Amino acid sequence: MKNTSDINKLVEHFFRQESGKMISVLTGIFGSNNLILVEDIVQDTLVEAISNWTYKGVPENHVAWLYTVAKNKTLNALKREKNKEKFISERLYISKTNRLNELDSNDLFSEESISDDQLRMMFMCCHPSITKDSQIALILKTLCGFNISEIAKSFLTNNESINKRLVRARKTIKKDDIPFEVPSKQQLDKRVDAVLEAIYLLFNEGYSASNGNELIRTELCQESIRLAEMVANHKSITNKSNAYALIALMQLNSSRFKAREDTNGNIITLSQQNRSLWDYHIMEQGFSNLKKATQNQYISNYHILATISAYHCSAKDFASTDWKSILTLYDKLLTIDNSPIVILNRAIVLSKIGDIQTAFQELTTIEHDKIIKFNYLFYAAKAEFHVQINEYNLAIKTLTKAIELAPLSKEKQMLEHRLKKYFDKKNNNDVPNS
Repeated sequence: MKNTSDINKLVEHFFRQESGKMISVLTGIFGSNNLILVEDIVQDTLVEAISNWTYKGVPENHVAWLYTVAKNKTLNALKREKNKEKFISERLYISKTNRLNELDSNDLFSEESISDDQLRMMFMCCHPSITKDSQIALILKTLCGFNISEIAKSFLTNNESINKRLVRARKTIKKDDIPFEVPSKQQLDKRVDAVLEAIYLLFNEGYSASNGNELIRTELCQESIRLAEMVANHKSITNKSNAYALIALMQLNSSRFKAREDTNGNIITLSQQNRSLWDYHIMEQGFSNLKKATQNQYISNYHILATISAYHCSAKDFASTDWKSILTLYDKLLTIDNSPIVILNRAIVLSKIGDIQTAFQELTTIEHDKIIKFNYLFYAAKAEFHVQINEYNLAIKTLTKAIELAPLSKEKQMLEHRLKKYFDKKNNNDVPNS
C-alpha cells in the first residue's frame, strides 16, 4: 500500500487539471440536461483513482488512465439506461450505433475535442437564463475544478450560499434545456464578459491561494491563461479587447512569480524582490497582449489593472515606480469598479506618494464593509500607515489583527516578521503608548 496522504494530494492535483476537461467532453456525450450524471461519473473516476493508486501505485501515464476509466464508466452509464439516445448528442452520433466502444480514449479526449467542449461548457454555464453569480460559480465548479470552499472564498460568502447557487443553476439548465454549444454570433459578445470574469477569479485563486501551504498555485494561473486564450482565439468573437487585456494582466502578474518567495518559501514583497528573477519572456507576451487590447477605444477594468501591472513591471527598481501614474489609473478604475478592494489599493498608492492623511481617510470609508472586516490586507496596510507617522502601538495592535485573519501560514509568518520589526522600531524610538 502506498502513502494514502500522498496519493490523495496527487489525485487532487490531477482532479484540478483534468476534471474540467472530462466533464466538458462527457457533457458533449450525455447532453447538458445530465450535467449531474456527468459530474458523478468524473467523481467516481477520481474515487477509483485514489483506491487503485493506493494499492497498485500511480500508473506511468496517469492522465490516460483517468480518461480510460472515465470512458468505461460512461459506457456503463449508457448501458444502464433503456433509452440510450436521450443522453447522446449529435456530435457523437457514432455512439448511437454502439461504436463508442471502438473509440480509443485518446480519440474521445483528444486535444481538439477537449478544447472545443471546454469552450461550449463555458458558454453553456454563462447562458442568460442563469443568474450571473450562479454562472461564475458553475464555471469554477465544473470547468475549473474548484471545491465549494474555494468558490465561497472567491465570492466572499459561505458554502451554503454557493451550494444553493449551483443547485439553482443545474435546475435552470435542465428546465430550460440550455444547449451545449457556442452561441450564435449575435449573442456571443454579450456572454463573453461572464466567462472572462470566471477565468479571472480562477487566476486570483492561483495568484493568492485561499488555503493550503502554497502561496501560489501555478497550475491554476496557467490554466486561466489557457482558457482566456481559448476565448481570444475563437473566430466568432468580434470584440477581443477584454480577452487580450485579461491575458495581459495575468501574464504580467505571473511573470513575477519566481521572485515572490525565497528558497525557503518565505514571502517576498514587491519592494524587496530580486527583479532579475522575473520572467521577462512572459512579461513581453503580456506587453504584446496589452498592445492588442488597446487597439480600440474600449477600456475595461482589465485594461486598467493590466496597465497598473505594466508600470510595476517596467520600473527598474521599486524606488522608481511611477506611483502618480498608478494613482491616476486607480482614479479611472474607481469609475468602473467602486469596490472596497479598489479603494484599499488606491489608499496604499496614496501612502506611497506621501499623502498619508488622505490614505487614512480612504480606509475610514470602507472599514465597516463586510468584505473588508475580515480581509487581513486591510489591517496590514493600515498598520503600515500607522508606522509612517510613528504610531507604533497602533501599528502593532492593527497588525496583530491582520495576523489573526491571514488564511495561510506563510502570510502569518511574513506578518509576524513585520511585527517584530515594529517592536524593534518602537523600542529604538522609545515611543510612548498611544
